[in-house]
Amino acid sequence: MIAIAIKNLSYHYPDRTPALLDINLQVKRGLKTAILGMNGSGKTTLLYHLNGVIPVESGEVQVFGTPVVKERITEVRRMVGLLFDNPDNQLFSTTLRNDIAFGPRNLRLEPALVHRKVEEAMQLLSIEDLADRPPYCLSLGQKKRAAIAGLISMEPQVLVFDEPFSGLDPALGRQFRELLDELVSGGCTLVYSTHDVDLAYAWADEVVLMHSGRVLKSGPVDLLCDEKTMMRANLPVPLLGRLFQGWNEKPRTLEEALNLMGSTGLAKGKRLQA
Repeated sequence: MIAIAIKNLSYHYPDRTPALLDINLQVKRGLKTAILGMNGSGKTTLLYHLNGVIPVESGEVQVFGTPVVKERITEVRRMVGLLFDNPDNQLFSTTLRNDIAFGPRNLRLEPALVHRKVEEAMQLLSIEDLADRPPYCLSLGQKKRAAIAGLISMEPQVLVFDEPFSGLDPALGRQFRELLDELVSGGCTLVYSTHDVDLAYAWADEVVLMHSGRVLKSGPVDLLCDEKTMMRANLPVPLLGRLFQGWNEKPRTLEEALNLMGSTGLAKGKRLQA
């Protein structure tokens, strides 16, 4: 099933500089889709169209068949939760608990239901001990978890994240990926932007390659090993894609690569080193 359908989407900045040019794209439900491109390729602008932060100028965006238009924006934002690159842009209340409760309260849910959703979200993100602290006192990782908790409390069907792992150390990044894997396993659709080709190769289900406001190609992660397309996107082929070029099996993570080398013998291991 298609979660997001984009047809002939174009957008210009106020000075008429083109930002998106005739985007046609479908995002499948229940998958992790990575939007890749260099800075200025249009990744963030595209993501901001998915829940109406940027209104559609030309073309069409639909989420589960619902058009992203002003008249349906409340409905759309119940389905699509957007996490900005900088969590300070969406944390503004006096305490973390109040920040997380903001969305459910805006949906005019009963106070008891708001309380339950907030508590469940904090437990899922392991931030119960931060509930009464002001957001500006939190670390970047804590702020990101708080912002995600605010989205989860509204139970969106689609999560849209702009550079979700920027500024995080490797351990915290791994924890975030495990959390997001759990949410996707529970039925969420995840769309996120990144310029990290190795992360996308290891973790995404599908990828979208962008350059100068256009979609170059979209599809399975194997696209990241297409040297000609990656060159057009000004992106490198993932390291494991380069190392295992010509092999029948294509490991996408270091663990898979080590297991493959161990099972195929030292000779191929030496060939890999060469």
